[in-house]
Amino acid sequence: MALVYSTYEAKAKFSEIMRKVQSGQRVLISYRGKEVAEIRPLGPPKRSLEAAVQRLELQGILAPPGARKGKLGCVRKKPGALGRFLESRD
Repeated sequence: MALVYSTYEAKAKFSEIMRKVQSGQRVLISYRGKEVAEIRPLGPPKRSLEAAVQRLELQGILAPPGARKGKLGCVRKKPGALGRFLESRD
């Protein structure tokens, strides 16, 4: 449910209204008892898939296709590594 403020209240409590909108609430402004305006949070910006992939590549999170850096190998070098790790945590 949206909160309703008169124009006089809205001018006096603008900072409070902005905090409520930033938290996701919707606020209506009334003039002489009639609702005339709505202040609401903006939705998330729409990004294209290509822009998102490019941003992740720039951050080093993704590598461009064909940019394989080396041969994948086994991470576990000694059998029982998990058991030794769990024992060390006790």
